[in-house]
Amino acid sequence: MASGREIRTKINSVKSTQKITKAMEMVAASKMRRAQQRMLAGIPYWKRVRAVLRHLHYASTEYRHEFLVQRDPVKAVGLIVITSDKGLCGGLNINVLRTVVKRMKQWRDQGVEVEVCAIGNKGIGFLQRVGANIVSYVRGIGDSPHLEKLTPALTVLFRDYLDGKIDQIYICTSVFINTMTQKPVVAQMVPIKDTADEVATQLGIPTAEWLKGVVFEGEERTQEGHWDYLYEPSAQVIVDRLLRRAFESVLYQAVAEHIACEMSARMVAMKAASENAQELIEELTLLYNKNRQAAITQELAEISAGAAAV
Repeated sequence: MASGREIRTKINSVKSTQKITKAMEMVAASKMRRAQQRMLAGIPYWKRVRAVLRHLHYASTEYRHEFLVQRDPVKAVGLIVITSDKGLCGGLNINVLRTVVKRMKQWRDQGVEVEVCAIGNKGIGFLQRVGANIVSYVRGIGDSPHLEKLTPALTVLFRDYLDGKIDQIYICTSVFINTMTQKPVVAQMVPIKDTADEVATQLGIPTAEWLKGVVFEGEERTQEGHWDYLYEPSAQVIVDRLLRRAFESVLYQAVAEHIACEMSARMVAMKAASENAQELIEELTLLYNKNRQAAITQELAEISAGAAAV
């Protein structure tokens, strides 16, 4: 049985840990509100871009961008994996990386090569350990994503797609359901699909507008309600810039939503850690009191035995 001094030391150590987890919980709660506001702030912009892309997809222009053309067969794909830079956020990153490994195994079983763009330290370290083909990565995103940091990594996949090295680009990240729930998803970004995406349909996520945006949800392929544009200086220049800007906004929105998921998961994890620490403190305090009472009883018994002997 541990001595009273050892138990007191454990109690003080757990109390110090509890102070840290409680502080991290409050910090994560504060950052979570800002992250959710940032996530929601980008939705109106993407809705307008998506409307333009929808009309562009049905337009009968003389120029057809590669991002709009389905390729068959698919021999290689690019995968954007979004994780956090730091841990202590429950199973958020584990769930995303487990989904990545499962999808990569399916592709490899089909003979499809996979190029990976890793965003976040946790994803970079894991993918390096499993031997994934990482062609670009981004570290140090922080609590607020910046497009100028994300664009170079995405440009690498775009270049490989236009060069014919890959035939599709997917994105794997977490979507925000509520404070307690975040779900990992894999959605196709390039080329744009004209059918309902199964992930968005099954999850029914109201806030994951970027996920709904990479597809056109079950809209009929008719000319009614759609129109073409007059391009100046040319359709090629305008469409190319528009599509690149659209997919950059998709990536930004996905990263912003993942940060909101990270803060929510960290707040919940630290709250659970604080509660577990409190339970452990109570158990150790009870054990300490029992040991102290037993020591006092033993001393009294020894004093009584000594007095009786005298």
